[in-house]
Amino acid sequence: MNKRRDKGQSHSTRPARPTPPGWIVYSPEEIELVVEELARKGYGPSMIGVILRDQFGIPLVKPILGKKVTEILEEKGLAYEIPEDLLALIRKAVNLRRHLEEHPKDLHAKKGLLDLESRIRRLVKYYQRVGKLPKDWRYSPERAKLIVAETG
Repeated sequence: MNKRRDKGQSHSTRPARPTPPGWIVYSPEEIELVVEELARKGYGPSMIGVILRDQFGIPLVKPILGKKVTEILEEKGLAYEIPEDLLALIRKAVNLRRHLEEHPKDLHAKKGLLDLESRIRRLVKYYQRVGKLPKDWRYSPERAKLIVAETG
């Protein structure tokens, strides 16, 4: 899909076994409360996962609770309207448009914006197919500014 990046990205590996590790001292109810508390503080699902891993020693939530962090947030009514990865791309596009207003001759940034917006549209199409976004949801630069202003 992305022809610019030939090499892989460095990342951590997932735990080898799908069962919860023995060192976890938190009960599933306590973990759900921590997830809810972190979401109320304004953290997104991926940041909640990082905090659980680094500060609480919980490598993955799904083997312990049987559901993902986003599913927990949806149950509690704390989930974003727009999925987190799409929201990050929209924020990036808004910042890139702001840059292009100041530097209109930056041709590399223009190409980057085209690539970014096509990636956004592909992701929107996927989320519409899966049912996470309504069928009539469309991306537009004006709407993107409003979305970024709402979410902070």
